[in-house]
Amino acid sequence: MAVKSYVLIETEVGTAKSVADHLKDIHYRDASVTQVDTVTGPFDVVAQIEAEDLNRLGSCLTEAIQTITGVKRTTTCLTLMLD
Repeated sequence: MAVKSYVLIETEVGTAKSVADHLKDIHYRDASVTQVDTVTGPFDVVAQIEAEDLNRLGSCLTEAIQTITGVKRTTTCLTLMLD
């Protein structure tokens, strides 16, 4: 089952652009960042991620995204399919 999520990222001061640039190149274990935007508000960057399953999404978050220099905190919002 494929999953899609939005990751809201808080960055260290002055690192939002650098973090966003790194995110654009992430393809990690059947998970890919498909869109990246810098935003205003309590978060600095929003990334859309698509993964083969929840385990691959989790690995991408912990091993690829949260290890980027400047990433302070992430909040993940999974999309839901409503009938």
